[in-house]
Amino acid sequence: MTMTSHSKKAYKAAGVDLDKADDVVRIAKRAASIATRSDISVGMIGGFSGGFKIPKGYESPVILAATDGVGTKLELAQQLDRPDGLGIDLVAMSVNDILTQGGEPLAFLDYFATDSIDTPTFERILMSIAKACKESNCALVGGETAEMPGFYSPKQYDLAGFAVGVVDEKNLLPRPQDMRAGDIMLGVASSGPHANGYSLIRKILKDNGVTQDVLLDSKTSLYDALMEPTRLYVHPILDVLKTEGDAIKGTIHVTGGGFQDNIPRVLPDHLTALVELEAWPLPEVFTWLAVHGKLDALSLLNTFNCGIGFILVVNHADASRVACALSDRLGGEVVYAIGSLNQKTSPDEEAVCFTGLESFI
Repeated sequence: MTMTSHSKKAYKAAGVDLDKADDVVRIAKRAASIATRSDISVGMIGGFSGGFKIPKGYESPVILAATDGVGTKLELAQQLDRPDGLGIDLVAMSVNDILTQGGEPLAFLDYFATDSIDTPTFERILMSIAKACKESNCALVGGETAEMPGFYSPKQYDLAGFAVGVVDEKNLLPRPQDMRAGDIMLGVASSGPHANGYSLIRKILKDNGVTQDVLLDSKTSLYDALMEPTRLYVHPILDVLKTEGDAIKGTIHVTGGGFQDNIPRVLPDHLTALVELEAWPLPEVFTWLAVHGKLDALSLLNTFNCGIGFILVVNHADASRVACALSDRLGGEVVYAIGSLNQKTSPDEEAVCFTGLESFI
């Protein structure tokens, strides 16, 4: 049964414009066409669900799933009218999590909710989702768009994302049973705060009355640095896992909670991670946040990635080779040896310890 013109008018009077549905479907189909994997995609956008096939070559496939949002970075993006990078944030937060188990992202779905759909904003966000899916070789197989007047404030919107991936059971990470004292942690740079810590960031901006013309240096705007999208690690990490997988015992996506919340998620109980803060340069955006937010080094490390967005735990003897292989896949970018694993001296010893706290900021 189709909805009558009278019914559409009644619903529009309640704040939901059903005539925008055609625009939404058109944009969604265009985004899906950009981010479609022809080798696995099944069905079409606009149905009740999305479908995909497991790629060939997996002996004992394990399906992985992850979900995340963009947090209160959304609030800052809405304040600045800068939605374009949010779709990259959304995809990255989930596919980078899939990656920590050695998984290849296969499919992504998004959820967009707002008081009333602003078509240009919706299109900018969905196109950035498509861009990130394509870069991650991940099919955009569907999503949901909801208008909820009275629930959201005017012009306010929310985002959530859902990713599905696959890994051969024999390659599943982490392998805490193989981790030993002396194993090395290799760190890959972040692109900024990613999509974590923005409630604190927004408070610091408000407390300091920061305007959009503030510069970190002669070229970089503070707001540009804060709105830089989350880095996608899929291609370089998957590439190095294929060639150096035996040496890699675990990988860590440094998200909310920083080092102290995320590193222990892969460690066995008897080991502690010693992070050497002198091993990489602290990006200027984090120094600015620490100074203007009056944050000590531990507070900064417990909230933000501090310039290291992804970590690999590797066998000591293989660390140099893995670092070189990963650097090659990153176009020559420096891969930092940021610390090592050590035997705990007591059961209640901290899972993560730091050297160089006094000079970090």
